[in-house]
Amino acid sequence: MKYLHTMVRVSDVDASLDFYCAKLGLEEVRRTENEKGRFTLIFLAPPGQREAQVELTYNWDPEAYGEGRNFGHLAYEVDDIYATCDRLMKAGVVINRPPRDGRMAFIRSPDNISIELLQKGSAKEPAEPWTSMENTGKW
Repeated sequence: MKYLHTMVRVSDVDASLDFYCAKLGLEEVRRTENEKGRFTLIFLAPPGQREAQVELTYNWDPEAYGEGRNFGHLAYEVDDIYATCDRLMKAGVVINRPPRDGRMAFIRSPDNISIELLQKGSAKEPAEPWTSMENTGKW
């Protein structure tokens, strides 16, 4: 058995690509438009890691998805949790669960998909402003 991808439904392709690609740093791997089924599939992956894909599914007919908290989350390992969170905050992304422990943070996509960011290797030493930053919303 081989892992292929995780699928999440999105309501706005442009906002989703801005978040996942421009802010989070994933790259578009391929795209499929299906006129008969009225949907678009966009596959994204971290640079150089085509085997770790997320599929964004955009249904052309509007549909309310809710938060889908039962989905869980996507998780990505990052080289520097503090630098990543700082870059995301400067790009307007809310850090819902700051990396107070130097190891783990959570953010949300424009469609409220929970995304876990984990520090590569050992946790970093706790540091400000993260150690005193409160949680924001749900994660």
